[in-house]
Amino acid sequence: MTTLIVINPNSSQTVTDGIDRAVEPLRSFGIPIRCLTLAEGPAGIESQRQADLTIAPMLAMAAAQSDAAGYVIACFGDPGLHALRDQTSHPVVGIQEASVMTALSLGHKFGVIAILPSSVPRHLRAFGAMGVLDRLAGDRPLGLGVADLADDTRSLDAMIATGKRLRDEDGANVLIMGCAGMARYREPLQEATGLPVVEPTQAAASMALGQIRLKLSHKVKRSDHA
Repeated sequence: MTTLIVINPNSSQTVTDGIDRAVEPLRSFGIPIRCLTLAEGPAGIESQRQADLTIAPMLAMAAAQSDAAGYVIACFGDPGLHALRDQTSHPVVGIQEASVMTALSLGHKFGVIAILPSSVPRHLRAFGAMGVLDRLAGDRPLGLGVADLADDTRSLDAMIATGKRLRDEDGANVLIMGCAGMARYREPLQEATGLPVVEPTQAAASMALGQIRLKLSHKVKRSDHA
């Protein structure tokens, strides 16, 4: 049996449990999905340094999954995305990259709800590398850390207020949740703002499952006669 492995690079089991619930509808596609927590990671990834320090243990965790058919890196900074693609021929999808590509198919201008102000420069570097800055309406932080997202009322109120600012002041017509820890708030946020809301792990898992079924890979083996 082959499995899609979803790795949460922080050490919060609460975040992993939320990710697991978010991808539950995708299990009906028939490919098992296993969500893992990186015990060596920080409680929340809120800086480039924290993100980079997760890469080596994450690569080791990925290599230990003998039944893997593909991987999702469930952190919005996509730490170790290209390193893991170097390590395996299985599909590897980062939630930041996948959420942007999904958002671009749902609206012309996307807005991102970040956790902290320090997250925004990391996002902008990634969006610049993807060549999508001209489609970015805005990237607004909540001012809440990953651990703070466990407070349902405070988090949802802040996300709705930020989503409405992205819609009304920045012109976003699709929203991206800029942290895997926000997963459980997608539906109420979408209802409150009237905009499509992309939950990044759902977007990445959907993409990875499609690549697994279609036998797509970033590493294509050529035949001897090619």
